[in-house]
Amino acid sequence: MNNNDYSINSCRHNSLLMLPVSDWMSEIPSDGRVYDLVEVQFKNTRKGYYRNSEGLSLTKGSMVIVEANPGYDLGIVTLTGKLVEHQMKKNRIDLSRYEIRQVLRLATEADIEKRDEAKKKEQDTMIRARQLAKSLGLEMKIGDVEYQGDGSKAIFYYIADQRVDFRQLIKVYAETFRVRIEMKQIGARQEAGRIGGTGPCGRELCCTTWLQNFYSVGTNAARTQNISLNPQKLAGQCAKLKCCLQYELAQYEEAASKMPSRHQTLETRDATYYMFSSDPLKGEITYSTAQNMPVNLQVISVQEALDIIEMNRRGERPLSLGGKQTVATADTFDYQNVVGQDDVTRFDKKRQKQRPQQNNHRQRPPKRQ
Repeated sequence: MNNNDYSINSCRHNSLLMLPVSDWMSEIPSDGRVYDLVEVQFKNTRKGYYRNSEGLSLTKGSMVIVEANPGYDLGIVTLTGKLVEHQMKKNRIDLSRYEIRQVLRLATEADIEKRDEAKKKEQDTMIRARQLAKSLGLEMKIGDVEYQGDGSKAIFYYIADQRVDFRQLIKVYAETFRVRIEMKQIGARQEAGRIGGTGPCGRELCCTTWLQNFYSVGTNAARTQNISLNPQKLAGQCAKLKCCLQYELAQYEEAASKMPSRHQTLETRDATYYMFSSDPLKGEITYSTAQNMPVNLQVISVQEALDIIEMNRRGERPLSLGGKQTVATADTFDYQNVVGQDDVTRFDKKRQKQRPQQNNHRQRPPKRQ
């Protein structure tokens, strides 16, 4: 069994690998330098950078033993070559200050079995750790536990809104689990990335697969992209705004900067037009002759709107907008429900049974003669 077999068999039941960075520099001719830095990934999203000083033949998916404090750890190589330095610069890691440890050797079957034995204890350790933290009255949540490859150290990932004094907790953990304890504070987004899951798009969460840096996402990102401000649809599994709201925000902001103000009206000889909706990426604006109501809708390009605004400044008014006329329907102009337009409960509406009309003029029995 070779080293690649170890990687495949381990990943089948451990879900250890995070989607690695695409090596877009693999087809670029080499400059002759020897790049001995490699990126190694451990459980979920935890990664580190190590130096292959022994000159081992490492490729993506190779399971290696690296230095740790104390002992050693087992991880999977996710990136090699020149791109590692670019990735470190992207993550703002200073090579002069970053402590680069060594790749000791390739992992053997015995190393993988030892790692798997330590991994089996993580769930029970997390449940017990939560109970101990609650018994000490600490306002914190243990989100995940990760054992080191040799089983001599455990990392406890916790979430807390305020500063927590866990010095007594570390002593209790050390006496209970008989390992070296390390506490790491994470946020709600990091917790969702470590737990994993599937998003509403049907794909695995970005924070679990490839996203490494988390940025602050505000509701202004949804407003700029004309997305409905529905917290149930905008929030991810971490109860924060979805990270994907930032993916196209720059394009929308650039396109929106070229558009006229929403409060700018267009004066023509036949009527005054108000902006009803806009499509920044398509470069079109829909105008109405009534404010906040779809009346006599006209769709024109951004350049045509800017030309009419310039004419109005000179005191001139065109005969009409001359755009393509549209018919306002509920399906055409549904700008409030952009995310998830279809309601899954739309088929659950009960049909109202029509009551038979009562005949108020009942037939009276004939009079007896």
